[in-house]
Amino acid sequence: MFVAFSIITTTLISIVTPVQAGEVNVYSARKEALIKPLLDKFSNETGVKVNLVTGSADALITRMQNEGQFSPVDILITTDAGRLVRAKNAGLTQAVVSADIDNIVPQNLRDTDHHWFGLTLRARPIMYAPDKADVNGLSSILDLAKPKYKGQVCIRSSGNIYNQSMIAALTIELGEEAVEKWAKGLVANMARSPKGGDRDQIKAVAAGQCSIAVANTYYLAGMLSSDDASEREQASKVKVLWTDQNSFGTHVNISGAAVAKHAPNAEAAKQLLAYMLLPSSQQWYAQENHEYPVHKDVPWSELMQGFGEFNAQSVSLDAVGEGNADALRLMDRAGWK
Repeated sequence: MFVAFSIITTTLISIVTPVQAGEVNVYSARKEALIKPLLDKFSNETGVKVNLVTGSADALITRMQNEGQFSPVDILITTDAGRLVRAKNAGLTQAVVSADIDNIVPQNLRDTDHHWFGLTLRARPIMYAPDKADVNGLSSILDLAKPKYKGQVCIRSSGNIYNQSMIAALTIELGEEAVEKWAKGLVANMARSPKGGDRDQIKAVAAGQCSIAVANTYYLAGMLSSDDASEREQASKVKVLWTDQNSFGTHVNISGAAVAKHAPNAEAAKQLLAYMLLPSSQQWYAQENHEYPVHKDVPWSELMQGFGEFNAQSVSLDAVGEGNADALRLMDRAGWK
């Protein structure tokens, strides 16, 4: 696969040797079905019991803050580097220094102080209706501000952290002035006021409410593999366009994990973190969740391969997370609701 990062293959033997059987407490922003099978496999192989609590990412971080030093959580699993940075800055995480982990997770997909690490990669390209959108000359996310796309673009609100991180990453690449000018053009081209999640943007394209959307690929893959025939039909009407392939690459983010500062079972938490980066675990993520593994030797799911290879943006997600608040203010100035 052609992506803009490389990693060194390693084995993690030094940190996945069995610890004394015990337990580990997990707060996960991933839905239970998207994480529990892997946690059960970890328990079966190590004898370590996993106690799982799921909830919204922001609610779990707030819960950790409220619980303070008495929190039972050992490891936080959540989506988007912005949330992991938020947890770190709130003093909720601790450093895990491991050459094995550093050799598997690319530098731009982990915290510079070793507080959090990417588990999977998420890409955010353009999606379009091939029978409605004129994509001739559309090669960059920046092209969505061109007058020719007026009334054609669907995208989530400025309150969505995926968009905040995308804007923060663009600002690192291009500077605040250029990105704010672009954001104003994008707002002018929106087919409707932002609403709903990524699947709603894809469905809006399929329904003809807009011809172009910006969304994460795993949502499209999830719809294509859905048990719901109507979702499969909607997704089949949408194609993926990889942006900025001759410049800075398509925006990417992560799902990731961090060991809690006051983890009562810190060694088991570190063992679980390492386990989730093993090739077998990465393979499960790729096939079941349709996200891109951070381990370079693990193949993508068949659906993701069908979207094509791409050149990924390589800016530091640590810097992206730190820039989310400024990105939101920029979007507010641009009129992005």
